[in-house]
Amino acid sequence: MITQVAEADAPDVDKAVAAARAAFDKGPWRKMSASQRGNLMNKLADLIEKHADELAQLEALDNGKPYHVARAADLPLTIACYRYYAAGRTRTMGRRFRERQLLHLHQHEPVGVVGQIIPWNFPLLMQAWKLGPALATGCTVVMKPQSRRH
Repeated sequence: MITQVAEADAPDVDKAVAAARAAFDKGPWRKMSASQRGNLMNKLADLIEKHADELAQLEALDNGKPYHVARAADLPLTIACYRYYAAGRTRTMGRRFRERQLLHLHQHEPVGVVGQIIPWNFPLLMQAWKLGPALATGCTVVMKPQSRRH
C-alpha cells in the first residue's frame, strides 16, 4: 500500500464542488488569457518531466504495471498531453464559418466546475486527458480517482 486516504461522502463532495465553484467565480484562473494558462500548464509539464522517474515509480506501485512501461509510455504521454493543451488547442477565441446565408459563431469559454472521474489503469495519463482541456479553457475541476478496496 502506498498510502491511505479517507473515503469521501456526499457532504465532502459538496464541499469540494463549493470550493471549486468559489475558485472559478473569485479566482484568477478563468480570467487569465489562454496563453497565460498555457504558460502555467507548460510549467506543470516541466515539473512532471523533472520528476518523471519518481512519478513512474508511483505509477508502477499504484496500478501494478512495470516501472519501465510507466517511464517509457505513461510519463512521456502525460507530458505531451499537457503541452498539447498548453499550446492553445482549446482557445477561448472560438471560430466562424458560413453555412448557406447564415454566419455561425462558436465561442469557447469557461463554463464553471467540471466533474471528472478517472479509472485505475493509466492514472496520470487519464488525469492529463481530463484536466488538460478543462484547465486550458479556464474551468475548475473536481476529480474522483479510482477507488479499490483491498
